Amino acid sequence: MLRVLAVDDEIPALEELAYLLRRDSRIEHVATASDGVRALQDMVAMIASGERLDGVFLDIRMPGIDGLDLARLATGFPQPPRLVFVTAHEDCAVQAFELEAVDYLLKPVREQRLAEAVRRLEAAPAAPQPEPEDVIPVELGGRTRFVPRQSVRFAEARGDYVRLHTAEGAYLVRMSLAALERRWAGSGFIRVHRSTLVAARHVSEMRFDGGRVVLQVGDETLPVSRRHTRQVREQLVRQFQDRPAPD
Repeated sequence: MLRVLAVDDEIPALEELAYLLRRDSRIEHVATASDGVRALQDMVAMIASGERLDGVFLDIRMPGIDGLDLARLATGFPQPPRLVFVTAHEDCAVQAFELEAVDYLLKPVREQRLAEAVRRLEAAPAAPQPEPEDVIPVELGGRTRFVPRQSVRFAEARGDYVRLHTAEGAYLVRMSLAALERRWAGSGFIRVHRSTLVAARHVSEMRFDGGRVVLQVGDETLPVSRRHTRQVREQLVRQFQDRPAPD
């Protein structure tokens, strides 16, 4: 069962495409976006939250980020979705297949032809992926930056967002701190406060300051809430005990 995103700036065409896709029994879920910027934001949010995205059905001529630009950005994802172009223009087919598109459909889309594109999408092998360092994609003004888990020193809740702090800077991503904690469970991240998640590998010191436990993480001093103090101390001690001794 496939999970796909349909992208078209012409709303009637988008609604028709989504309708036809939802009629196909091989499609489990269809998300929609009416422009390239929104599509990129949605793709980043899906990947950040751990949702699977198998394919993108996208128009080419769109304002802002057009279909070809969006496809190029998508191919840079750690696990890129497969691409199907749905367009009224015949002159971009070569560029589309250079981006390893699964299929190239001309509007108006016939249901039988779309079914063949879904078959090709289903049959296309996913790009082989090694077990990579987990990354969080962050959308920055039309560009996507991939923030490796190992570079994150700590994360702070900011309403509906999480701010990831690294040595290079801080990045906002739309997800909850609880979701991030679940995603990185077992990877050395410790909840030290209801709004803070810390990477144990980046903790250089734990001390009392004014009767409260604080952690030194890079140049930042982070408070540990009283309810988390015992758990944090035990996890840090266990974390460092489990580290291999230096040669």
